[in-house]
Amino acid sequence: MLSPWPTNKALPQSEGAAGVLVGHPFDTVKVRLQVQNVEKPLYRGTFHCFQSIIKQESAFGLYKGIGSPMMGLTFINALVFGVQGNTLRALGKDTPLNQFLAGSAAGAIQCIICCPMELAKTRMQLQGTGEYKLKTKNYKNSLDCLIKIYQKEGLRGINRGMVSTFIRETPSFGFYFLTYDLMTRYLGCEAEDSYVIPKLLFSGGISGIVSWLSTYPMDVIKSRLQADGVGGVTQYNGILDCVRKSYHEEGWRVFTRGLTSTLLRAFPVNAATFATVTVFLMYMRSEDDLRECEPGPVIQQPSSL
Repeated sequence: MLSPWPTNKALPQSEGAAGVLVGHPFDTVKVRLQVQNVEKPLYRGTFHCFQSIIKQESAFGLYKGIGSPMMGLTFINALVFGVQGNTLRALGKDTPLNQFLAGSAAGAIQCIICCPMELAKTRMQLQGTGEYKLKTKNYKNSLDCLIKIYQKEGLRGINRGMVSTFIRETPSFGFYFLTYDLMTRYLGCEAEDSYVIPKLLFSGGISGIVSWLSTYPMDVIKSRLQADGVGGVTQYNGILDCVRKSYHEEGWRVFTRGLTSTLLRAFPVNAATFATVTVFLMYMRSEDDLRECEPGPVIQQPSSL
């Protein structure tokens, strides 16, 4: 079967960057919808949010906070691919269960980078909401955001939302790797197959959707906890308190806020990353022969995913 991963380490970086560029506007809309005040909502839905951001903040408003995932991209990919591959080898057999366990292990470990990265991303995405020119600019960029949070709150501050991130990422990555493995096996993604590219694109897209659906409610909680305190007002005392207050005020639908944007993002982002992988492989084939091995999934984070 075709392997998307030659030994060249540039591959995960190139596909990941493409995915971030394509998916970040959808992520900005998702975060805005997840944390907006239910009593004074700024947006009526996904498309209204897109329109409002572009109208009020220009198209660049959709790319607020993109520096954070770009900075963490290389480190996250290195951790995820390394941990997943080593765990799978340690487990001995390439089975669906082991794919899930290896993916879960990778998702858990990468939280140490993912959590601070997403904290900075979220804070930057919410900065200057509805303003074409920022009246008050608390953070110059993602790095400046983390530095100021650390100076004010210490390590605990830059790891805000770590537990919720862990609960989200661990099963999410497991389902991602599991779904991709099952899809590529079912579709028969062989190197000589003339339809291998569409099959890989489809497999990656479906894997991304399943991954997000598996833990989406926790993503809403994670976003709310990381956004808590913006503007000087703290609402939640932890995960359970956030769940209780959110449900009490808005009902069960609160846990699906921003889901449309997320699903719209999930498939094309993974399609974009697989397209980049395919182009890279075509270039690699012109210089060297690829050995046969089992397929490995394309990771798109940051999410995660």
